[in-house]
Amino acid sequence: MDQKDQILGTINAMVTSFHEGDIDGIMRTYEEGAVVVGQPGIPVTGRAALEAMFAGFIAARARFTFDGHEVIQAGDIAVHLTPWRMTGVGPDGQPVEGRGLSVAVLRRQPDGRWLMVIDDPYGDSIAHVAAAKDHT
Repeated sequence: MDQKDQILGTINAMVTSFHEGDIDGIMRTYEEGAVVVGQPGIPVTGRAALEAMFAGFIAARARFTFDGHEVIQAGDIAVHLTPWRMTGVGPDGQPVEGRGLSVAVLRRQPDGRWLMVIDDPYGDSIAHVAAAKDHT
């Protein structure tokens, strides 16, 4: 298996665990001390905070699909980019949808696994802010 396949394997393991409601499985795809952006501009870190955030998405029955994957690797660091779509159910029982550009930074571990260090599913949010400023 080449490096790109290993990196994509980490991403796929996270998504599979997410869809199965397996928070421990999700957490195994992140380094200790990882940072995940749960809402645009709001980074979350620490195991308890990440578990609570992921539990909220699982409770909403969030399901993700992706429109391609790009992996850029430099030695033991890699960036994974993918446009995503999400469907789920809000607290009021109504359907919810979302979309964005996921930007994840992964690091190769001493044992050869690739784990996420930074995960920002709202990597394109800054472009939306800039576009809104252009229209004012």
